[in-house]
Amino acid sequence: MIGLVPGIVASVASSAGVSAPSGATRSVAASSVDGASFSQVLEQVTTNVVDKLKSSEAASIASVQGNASAQQVVDEIMSAERALQTAIAVRDKAVGAYQEISRMAI
Repeated sequence: MIGLVPGIVASVASSAGVSAPSGATRSVAASSVDGASFSQVLEQVTTNVVDKLKSSEAASIASVQGNASAQQVVDEIMSAERALQTAIAVRDKAVGAYQEISRMAI
């Protein structure tokens, strides 16, 4: 399971629109990992989600005021929904990993 974490981080980061850490595809046995830490990647993902939600809200307000088309609003909302679904998937995987670790015998 631990060997899968770098690949998961890279795939989540790429699907969320952030750059993956440069060490994300390296093996766990590597002595040093260059690039962003896991917490930095999570921070980038959450910042991206918040920015997309703000953008979709702004597009909705602009549409109500007559300054944006329905297509622009739909595009912004769909983008925010994808980002939110990615964040929820990351949260679910983190909770699942924590539960699995807590069940391990010491």
